[in-house]
Amino acid sequence: MNQDYIKPDNWSIIEEGFDAESVKSSESLFSIGNGAMGQRANFEENYSGETFQGSYIAGIYYPDKTKVGWWKNGYPEYFAKVLNAPNWIGINIEINGEILDLAKCKSVANFRRELNMKEGIYYRSFDATLQNGTEIAAKITRFLSLDIDELGVINFEIKPLNGDAKITYKPYLDAGVQNEDANWEEKFWEPLEVANSTNEGFVTARTFKTHFTATTFMQNSILLDGNNLNCSPIAVDKTSDNLQFTYEVSVAKGQTSSFQKLGGYTVSLNHENTKEAAQKVIIKGLEIGYSQLLDNQKQAWAKIWEMSDITIDGDVKAQQGIRFNIFQLNQTYLGKDSRLNIGPKGFTGEKYGGSTYWDTEAYCIPFYMATKDQQVARNLLTYRYNQLDKAIENATKLGFKNGAALYPMVTMNGEECHNEWEITFEEIHRNGAIAFAIFNYYRYTGDYSYIPEKGLEVLIAIARFWHQRATYSTYRNQYVILGVTGPNEYENNVNNNFYTNYLAKWCIDYAIEQIDKTEKEYVSDFTRIMSKVNLDKSEITHWKAVADNMYFPYSEEHGVYLQQDGFLDKELVKVHDLDKSQRPINQKWSWDRILRSPYIKQADTLQGFYFFEDHFTKEELEKHFDFYEPYTVHESSLSPCVHSIQAATLGRMEQAYTFYLRTSRLDLDDYNKEVEEGCHITSMAGTWMSIVEGFGGMRVKENTLHFEPKIPKEWEGYSFKINFRNQIIKVAVNQTKTSFSLEGDNQINVFVNGKEILVEPNRLVTV
Repeated sequence: MNQDYIKPDNWSIIEEGFDAESVKSSESLFSIGNGAMGQRANFEENYSGETFQGSYIAGIYYPDKTKVGWWKNGYPEYFAKVLNAPNWIGINIEINGEILDLAKCKSVANFRRELNMKEGIYYRSFDATLQNGTEIAAKITRFLSLDIDELGVINFEIKPLNGDAKITYKPYLDAGVQNEDANWEEKFWEPLEVANSTNEGFVTARTFKTHFTATTFMQNSILLDGNNLNCSPIAVDKTSDNLQFTYEVSVAKGQTSSFQKLGGYTVSLNHENTKEAAQKVIIKGLEIGYSQLLDNQKQAWAKIWEMSDITIDGDVKAQQGIRFNIFQLNQTYLGKDSRLNIGPKGFTGEKYGGSTYWDTEAYCIPFYMATKDQQVARNLLTYRYNQLDKAIENATKLGFKNGAALYPMVTMNGEECHNEWEITFEEIHRNGAIAFAIFNYYRYTGDYSYIPEKGLEVLIAIARFWHQRATYSTYRNQYVILGVTGPNEYENNVNNNFYTNYLAKWCIDYAIEQIDKTEKEYVSDFTRIMSKVNLDKSEITHWKAVADNMYFPYSEEHGVYLQQDGFLDKELVKVHDLDKSQRPINQKWSWDRILRSPYIKQADTLQGFYFFEDHFTKEELEKHFDFYEPYTVHESSLSPCVHSIQAATLGRMEQAYTFYLRTSRLDLDDYNKEVEEGCHITSMAGTWMSIVEGFGGMRVKENTLHFEPKIPKEWEGYSFKINFRNQIIKVAVNQTKTSFSLEGDNQINVFVNGKEILVEPNRLVTV
């Protein structure tokens, strides 16, 4: 398969020409979602070729029993699966007695699909000649409503080209679905009820174990040349988990038959009676009508783009890349519901199981803070606060005491459900990302209220964990942290990972700072929290001893902090001296060989320099970047964005641009040869960061925005907007100047390359 078959376009993802080899990849790339549900771009009609069928509902999961060779104490009982939900999009079609199936047609011409990101609408069209000689033109439109987030809409048009046709439509709902990645090949859905009335169908099913109930529904209409035929099905077929209607329509040559299907899910997370709720959604959808639903969709997406768009002039591939990333982030999470989070595959696939990783705090929160109102980011922080008890329980299972919390590596409900020991037990830096997000939220929004209300309890529980996890080394006369895996998962079970140790120290210091501030300024909150968590001054003194005397491995010879104690013991062969045929090493090498190699999966020590940039000089950043970049293979989707930002900070624009393209087109160009499993949603926020924080040089220092704008030579200009403390600032950069404009009522002072400038509402300021 050609890896760059997606046509460059500013606003759309476009595929032209039917190629069975690319079907599964396109199913990922053309996925649609609305924050509450989503689906891969599977064909509505029957397709006998290779396909990965997937529909997903936010917040619904299944605890698939862990499959391991032998059990270890503290192991999670299960791996949470994002569930393949019942299929509502299906419409089997027969034309003159033959099933429409693109894998079996005599010929398929003019095949085209387009994901119009500006409108949030997925289009597909083709001409086909069936084995029986019938020629048709088909045009399909599909979208998931942003306004009514339980509703999806399909319009499937067929025009016979070489004679009259009898078309049989067989729309169905199917709850007999399975996951691609089930450990035990078991079914996850238990059917409860299959019901229908005239053109409406309902299949209600419940998940085993977790007992989420979902009603999957459909409502069908048939139009001929735009006129509703008011058909009723001629047959209704039911099984315990499947419902199919049959409609027949005679269509003259050149006439257009449109099959319109409303469908979607109503779930017990939101409704007592899911079937009644589904009936209401159908009534609402029919009242609004197809063309108005379509218009509303375009307007809703226009509103999202109004705030979150990044424009790039003179580089279509770069423009397409950033918009694809922003589009997918908005399809995955809109911030309306603090029970939901941002899964690493969003609604595009099942890999990685659970819905929440440290990616949310480390990479996604900055995007949502700057492109939405602050409530959205606050909801993401609240999600972790609501799961604090589970994080304490996770730590207790591993032997920690006294309310210490270890947040899970992967979770759906706060319980750990990731089951590779070297990650589950050792990749403990995730705790630090959660504390950092609290700091980052306050730094950016200026809203301190979250900390006394909720955040301080989280910070205390995390500080307790780091205090207990550190070991006093009499040999070094310092505190060390043993047996960890840093962000670089190509080193497991190492001692004194710099990033982990640095975060641990910072978390304790930051928690102590917030305890002091809350005691002085929020007395009643302070009293409530201290009695709730049973914290006294002597315990804080013990924490401080750990933070003040933390060990960081350092090489005098190289003048850099070492990624971990044993890094210099490795055979230090740089990536550019590695035979290209050996890449990616995670697909070519044994783990034994990877773990002994110097190769870095993703920014590790440099991740620390990214979080705590202002703790180090630019010279120190340069030294560390030059030392570690040559060993970094970037085989994690979360890696190139950090290197892009740091290369831009160091003025290395060629490198910054290369990394930017790598992160923005990771899925579109299928760098890792795995896009058919789904897109890398959480790393897409890193793409946004690499423009705003990398090229735009945006930072928040002492409550003020600072910019150091730079521009790649490949671009004529770029622009972005950010919502900073309810002031919307637009920044436009070209090869000679930077302009600032402001929406809102109050003026704002910003710093550009260290110099203060005043930006007033509705007045362009150029630097």
